[in-house]
Amino acid sequence: MTVEKLVECVPNISEGRDRGVIDAVTAVIEEVGGVRLLDVAPGADTNRTVITFIGPPDGVAEAAFRVVRRAGDLIDMRRHRGAHPRHGSTDVCPFVPVRGVSMDDCVAIARGVGRRIGEELGFPVYLYEAAATRDDRRNLATVRKGEYEALAEKLGTEAWRPDHGPNEWNERAARSGAINVGARGFLVAYNVNLNTRQKRIASQIALDIRDAGRAKRDEAGKVVKDADGRSVLVPGPYRLAACKAVGWVLPEFDRAQVSINLVDTAVTKPHEAFEACRASARDRGVRVTGSELVGLIPEGDLLAAGKHFLRQAEQSPGIPRRMIVETAVQSLGLRELGTFDPAERVIEYRAGLVDGPLVSMTGRRFVDELSTDSPAPGGGSVAALAVAQAAALVAMVGNLTVGKKGYEGVRERVMAIAEEAQELKDALLDAMDRDTAAFERVMSAFGLPKATDEQRAVRDRAIAEATREATRVPLSVLERAARVIELAAEIGQIGNANSLSDAGVAVLCGAAGGEGAYYNVLINLAALAELDASDQPEFAAQARRRAAELMGACEENAHAARRAIRGRLETAL
Repeated sequence: MTVEKLVECVPNISEGRDRGVIDAVTAVIEEVGGVRLLDVAPGADTNRTVITFIGPPDGVAEAAFRVVRRAGDLIDMRRHRGAHPRHGSTDVCPFVPVRGVSMDDCVAIARGVGRRIGEELGFPVYLYEAAATRDDRRNLATVRKGEYEALAEKLGTEAWRPDHGPNEWNERAARSGAINVGARGFLVAYNVNLNTRQKRIASQIALDIRDAGRAKRDEAGKVVKDADGRSVLVPGPYRLAACKAVGWVLPEFDRAQVSINLVDTAVTKPHEAFEACRASARDRGVRVTGSELVGLIPEGDLLAAGKHFLRQAEQSPGIPRRMIVETAVQSLGLRELGTFDPAERVIEYRAGLVDGPLVSMTGRRFVDELSTDSPAPGGGSVAALAVAQAAALVAMVGNLTVGKKGYEGVRERVMAIAEEAQELKDALLDAMDRDTAAFERVMSAFGLPKATDEQRAVRDRAIAEATREATRVPLSVLERAARVIELAAEIGQIGNANSLSDAGVAVLCGAAGGEGAYYNVLINLAALAELDASDQPEFAAQARRRAAELMGACEENAHAARRAIRGRLETAL
């Protein structure tokens, strides 16, 4: 099931050799409800393990705290040796927004977890990247300067006072070291393949695209220095923000490669790096042959790539997500050096957080389940499905219009309609499972104990909140139904005339599903009226007013669209 709010955490612990310690640290993650451990990557030479897990914000924050606590119990930094720079038993603990959360949200999570680590565990904590409270601590390399060995001199000074925890070198700090907690964008390790064995060419392409640029040279070819003796850097012709890059050779594959770290894919996405490398390679008479992804990637980054290449080919991006992702994989050449299975490499797919149990069913199984004496799934899920089918028909008509002779003038508009309809379809499919889950939460709340006044009060509040959520879901379906009907009416006017009946069915399904959602809003508001909902007295009135407005819009637009489509079909006879 799609989770509305999703955060990734990637703690790096200072142990990469003792599997018992690694397993003990990672074991605490899945003790937290809703959190999924995705990857554990130990390195013997670095004596460091990169751990990746994902989940809702509160769950991820709790799991991160437990990781830091357990690592602090088991790892003694006084005995640690490894090739990678390190500061503490948990060297870094960054939080990354994945879906439905902002960087500000992750900053709040990082600062909250950092505070807990300092106050409850007594470890010195430095906040870095977006979570930093001082500009000179945004860069991790600056914070970690001198590594663990420098902490004995740094702690106790005002310049190196931790953001949280004691500012002293004591037994606790000597064992744990300092914990660096941060918030950053999603980092993608991404390599672009070239049809050359020359490291020099790959390095020049890397200099062309990386954020830092290249050293400036004078007319004699000497590197220009500033007053402090540092090289003056100038941007390359294809400079990409938030991009680090170097050139190297892969002897195994007998080719050179541009090795790239995209440190924030909200700023620069993989397909943008791919295109920049292609342009720079052309300048040097070589070509890009494919690329390689190291680790995991958010679905949104592949969707952005797939849509880019579809538009580049003048094809509609309003197709199902799985097809867009496959377009990205093929266009980026992600299978050139090996296999690439989105189920294993896309973070949301790996976490099992895309389709819920109802959406994953076959049509037969869903209808069979619907027909039993179980109250869920019920009318709410069916209403969401009806509107999802309407949105799918809208997208279909749009896609059947793109590229057809006589429709050149509406090409851009029908592609936009198809793309929006696909997004609505996915949200409505998700609502099928959300509606059933909301009903189950109401039933669970009714099952809470009520033996004492305090228990009854807790139970009443839980029932009221669960009922409000059970109202919000069909209200969101109704809102989307109104939009789907608008799009169906428009595509019926400008889309492929041979698919006019499909646009008409989209209007009918959208109207039926919208009215079904309206019924579910009303029945939940009636149930809420019988409860003590004094903690949010305005909710019911606002929901009823909004639902009535949306239902009116659905009826008005559906009536006009049905009349127009029926008239055109009857005239054609």
